[in-house]
This record gives sequence, C-alpha cells and structure tokens, in this order.
Amino acid sequence: MKNRTLTLLALTGIGFSTNVLATNGYQLTGIGAYQKSLAGAVTANPGSAMTAISNPAGMARISKRADFSLELFMPERFVDFTATGGDASDSAAEQYGVPALGWTAPIDDGSDVYFGGGIYGTSGLGTDYPFTQFSASPPFAADLYFEGYSSLQFWQMAPTLAWNVDKKLSVGASLNLDYQSVSMKQAFYADALATTNLVNFDLSRNAQAFGFGLTFGALYDVNDQVTVGASYKSKQSFSDMEYQLSSGDIKDVSGFGFLPLPAACTGGICPAGTYELDLDFPAILSAGIAYKPLDKVTVSFDIKRIQWSDTLKTMDITGPNGIKISMPAGWDDQTILALGVAYAVNEKLNLRFGINQADSPIDDNDTDSNYILPATTERHIAIGGDYHVSKYWEIGFHASRASEHTLTSPAFGTKIGLNITTIGLNIGYHF
Repeated sequence: MKNRTLTLLALTGIGFSTNVLATNGYQLTGIGAYQKSLAGAVTANPGSAMTAISNPAGMARISKRADFSLELFMPERFVDFTATGGDASDSAAEQYGVPALGWTAPIDDGSDVYFGGGIYGTSGLGTDYPFTQFSASPPFAADLYFEGYSSLQFWQMAPTLAWNVDKKLSVGASLNLDYQSVSMKQAFYADALATTNLVNFDLSRNAQAFGFGLTFGALYDVNDQVTVGASYKSKQSFSDMEYQLSSGDIKDVSGFGFLPLPAACTGGICPAGTYELDLDFPAILSAGIAYKPLDKVTVSFDIKRIQWSDTLKTMDITGPNGIKISMPAGWDDQTILALGVAYAVNEKLNLRFGINQADSPIDDNDTDSNYILPATTERHIAIGGDYHVSKYWEIGFHASRASEHTLTSPAFGTKIGLNITTIGLNIGYHF
C-alpha cells in the first residue's frame, strides 16, 4: 500500500501548489528590512511597525512611526527527473516584489495605549516549470511528460491595539484580515507533443478567498538588560476557494489507476462543475528573549512553532455529485530557531546580522507530492541595518540568502530543490 501511494504521487504529481514565498515553509522569516536582517528574531526585540504581524505588543514599544517596505524576492527552484529517465528543469518565475507598510501611534497625547496596523505581503509567488520529460520506458510502461504551474498571493491587514501596562509590561492584540488567491496546474502526458493527456489536475482558473484570525502578544522587561516576549497567532480561517472546471480538468485515464478518483468521475474523468479547495493558514507560536550585554549591542533569540500539519498534511477538493479528492502533501509541524545581533555603530547607523534554522516541513518521502511546492530550505543568513537621515527619516536595508537544500524521493530518485536570495529597502518615518 505504501509503495502504491508513492507511485500515485509520482505519476499524478498531486503536490499542493501554494507557492514557496517564505523560507520557513511558505511563511516569511520576517516582514520588512528590520525583521529580515535579524532573521526573524524579533518577538522580544520589535523595531518597526511590522511587529503588528509578529508580536502586537511591540506596537507600544517602538514610539510613533510609520514604515514602508519593499522586498525583492528571488527564488531558484528545480525539479530533476533524470533518475527515471527524464530531464531536469528550472522554474521560470524568479523575481517577485513583496510590499508592506505599517504605522503606530498613541490614541492620545501621553496615552499608554497605542493603535496601529498596516497591510503586509506575507506570501505571493509561484512555480512555472516548462514541459519536461518525467520518465522513459523502462522503468515505466511508457514515456511520461510533466507540466507544472502554481501561483499564490497572501496578504494580511492587522489593525492593532497595544498597551504599556506599566514600565515593565506591554500587551497587544491584532485582528488579522486576510486575502489569498491560488491557481495551479499539474499534468502528465504520454507524448512529447502534449496531445495525450493521461493525468490532469487543473485549477489554473484563479480563485480568491478572504479569511480572518487573531494575534496576541506580550513583552516584559526582566531588568534593564533582558526583555522576554511571546506571541500566539491563531489559525487563519478562510472560506473555500471555488473553481469552475470543465470536464476533464481533473482526470486520470492513464490506465494505471493511480489517481484515487471517486465513482462520480466516470471513466476517470471528473465532470464539469464547481469545485472547492479548503486552505487555511496554520497557527504560529513564538517566544523570544533580547539581551543587551553592552549598551550598543543587542542579542535576540526566538523559537517558533508553525503547525503546518493542521492545514497541509492533506488537502481536500470537493466537487459536484459528492466528489471528494484527498491530496496528501505530507507537511509536518516546523520548529524554527532564529538568532539576531544588532550593533549601534553611532547615533545614526545601526548594523544587524541574523541566522534562521529550521528543518523543512517536508522530507525525502514527500518529494513526489511536492514538485510544485519545493519548500526545502533550512538555513538562512541575513545582514542589514538602518541609517537615520534626519530626526524624522531613516532608511533601512537587508540582504539574505537561504542555501540550497535538495530532497530525493526514495521510491524513484526524483529530486526537488530551492535556494532563495532577497534584498529589501525600508523607509521609516518618526512622528
């Protein structure tokens, strides 16, 4: 049964096609230049208005300010089918812009209560693989050819209230108002001209959904040198995304019987109609500590847990006549460790460095179900800083690199891999 499942995944390619924007799964290590330069070690060390996403309590700690950020995200993804007699291909989609903006200010002069928020891009890219030979006969009964595409955009608004309870304790909460759009296509053909479509999973007609959730956070100054922080972001619940499909947009007529279609898909061809994809975003738990060993040096450390198994272990497509197709993506929960060091060179210039480490939420056994979701990166290194141009304005920057990590299918030897380079700019304004 296990080998049958692996073969099913390889031949139908039912990898879920959310896109690997972020480097911890598809969650960004940080939003904006400040957070990215510390590799996400910001739960106890907020420094920009993007803290509404990571720890809303920080909105009461960063004074009155607004931040405008743009990140250039440059992933390199590949699939490699040479072990099955096929070819290797790189994704054509290699550059994406990720904007974000946020602000915070007290609700009145002298108030300890702050209100802020913003709109933040947290995911938004895809894969776009060319028509690629998947296998040759043998080992399969016929030559097979692969085609894969995916695109996802994920945005969050986060209106936030934060309160400095006293000189040591700050608390905050944000309402997450979410938007996502998803399109995907993955197919296998029996000829190089793509005239004989054997297996098809085509949700390329873009669908959108709105969702919501909550984030709670706290910061506590143990003493003048040590601050601890914690936050909890609930699962972001979305309405189902609807796709109007034609007959055969989902099918398996290969004769192998690898795609487990219900009886309503007569002859292996699912009928036309409305199909729904259920996709939520998982809960995130974070804890952190910031320590100032010297006046000019701050060391911060975070541990985070993303509950991917709650939303991406399996995914269901439902359709007319009671059709239900379960797609095993195999994502596991992910524990993330992040370390950041900030150094105040002088009153105008700050420099930062960060390392982010987390096992991929998928492993070798999940390779064949994630051809268009190669969330394989594990270690990320970042640098950055900011410069205060004047009393009111500052310019921040970051650059990061996630080293390539490759997964290999134990069943077929097929491979997927990903590395990521990012650069970003932030303009901050102090009221």
